[in-house]
Amino acid sequence: MEPWVVAVFCLAVGLGSYVQAVTGFALGFVVLSIIALSHALDMRTITAVISLLALLNVLVALRGQIGQIHRRSWGLLCLGQVPAIWVGVAWLDTLAAEHVRLLEAMLGAFVVIGSLSMLMRPQTRPEPSRPVAWVAAGAAGGLLGGLFSASGPVMGWFAYRQPLLVAQIRATLLACFAVTTTTRTLVVGLNGGLTSAVWLYVGVGVPLVLLGTWAGVRWRPRSEAGMRRVAFTCLLGMGAWLLVRAAVGAG
Repeated sequence: MEPWVVAVFCLAVGLGSYVQAVTGFALGFVVLSIIALSHALDMRTITAVISLLALLNVLVALRGQIGQIHRRSWGLLCLGQVPAIWVGVAWLDTLAAEHVRLLEAMLGAFVVIGSLSMLMRPQTRPEPSRPVAWVAAGAAGGLLGGLFSASGPVMGWFAYRQPLLVAQIRATLLACFAVTTTTRTLVVGLNGGLTSAVWLYVGVGVPLVLLGTWAGVRWRPRSEAGMRRVAFTCLLGMGAWLLVRAAVGAG
């Protein structure tokens, strides 16, 4: 473990844990963007690490919020996301082995689009979406959760448009991510992806997840919207750079 890699990893995990504790999502989005930009770790290793750390983050953040979960919405999202996770993991394995530049370009596009969607204030619908829309959102989130271990932008954008209390949305998203991370870890483990390097970085990241999550619960920003704008503006720049780098490398 090179010192600079550990430093970048610690910064990414601490920041991502804090943002997720405040908003209900974005741990994987933040960590993956920073790690990919720095080339600190390969994609398969960091996504496996993110899944395990995100599960811990979710379990800590959900304390005292179980009663806020909107169970019907949670069930519909899970119905879509669980089978899609298997597809996403298989896609990642293929791209990481044979098409690294394409994978980086896809990640850059995902970060740019996800950041833009989070920067735009979603308009609340007058009525809840139909069940099929919830399942479709879950499937899209599951695919990206399997591919990048970051389903938050898709399901977060969709959920925050629903006429639900913010506390309900946050708790429901966290409960969905508990399913995402557990399922993804199971799939990766069955494929032999839980290597010693993965467990080593998980061990380093656990205290940072606990600290970042605790800080997010204890010291919430005065303006959650303001913090979201700052975070996703920075991520937008990272995604744009990933796209440029992939294009230059492909050329």
